[in-house]
Amino acid sequence: MFSIKKISDLWFKLDDKIRFLFIGCVNAGISYLIFVIFLLLLGDDWRQLCVALQWIISSVFSYLNQKFFVFNTRGNYVKEYLKCCSTWFVSYLLNVLILELLVKFCIKNVLISQFVSLFTVSVVTYVLFKYFAFSKK
Repeated sequence: MFSIKKISDLWFKLDDKIRFLFIGCVNAGISYLIFVIFLLLLGDDWRQLCVALQWIISSVFSYLNQKFFVFNTRGNYVKEYLKCCSTWFVSYLLNVLILELLVKFCIKNVLISQFVSLFTVSVVTYVLFKYFAFSKK
């Protein structure tokens, strides 16, 4: 019988990149779902507002997942959350830029463009989380 401790030990034996990928997929899926819901409610012309709302709403959920399930840090809640917010700000700016470039010049479809943008930005986010927001001294 597996206990929570055994499952936790197995989970944290995985490389943090694998944990980040898994948790990142969960977070990205939730973020994308939030984006789709707002896009359906507000329309394509409001895509930038939809992106902003998506990032704001998913930030707390994402922070807790990264803290506990990827980087396994203790304490420093406010400091880490503020660092995460600055990381997300950089990610948000990249997301907005990539989304607009894809919609205007490449893919044209807002939903597919945002899907591509989210996963592109995830690579930058991992590096910033690992070496800035959740760095262990």
